[in-house]
Amino acid sequence: MNAKVTENTQQHRFELPIADGAIAAAYYRLENGRVVLIHTEVPSEFSGQGIASQLAHGTFELLRKTSRKAIPKCPFMGQFLIKNPQYSDVLAG
Repeated sequence: MNAKVTENTQQHRFELPIADGAIAAAYYRLENGRVVLIHTEVPSEFSGQGIASQLAHGTFELLRKTSRKAIPKCPFMGQFLIKNPQYSDVLAG
């Protein structure tokens, strides 16, 4: 899968196309100019394939590229950041 993560600002989520129209999504809300990551969702039929990690990598790369800071409230995103300290510059605070 060579899909790229994009941002859907209308639905407040980062999206990763998977297959047959399915997407993985990282939902967020904005607080004081920061992106608060609140929920990560991968369709169950695609679980265990590393899609959530690919979504997380793409999300943090996009945030870095657009000079925004993130607050991980989603447990998955929090654990991802612990395992991937190269994105510490994207964290708020």
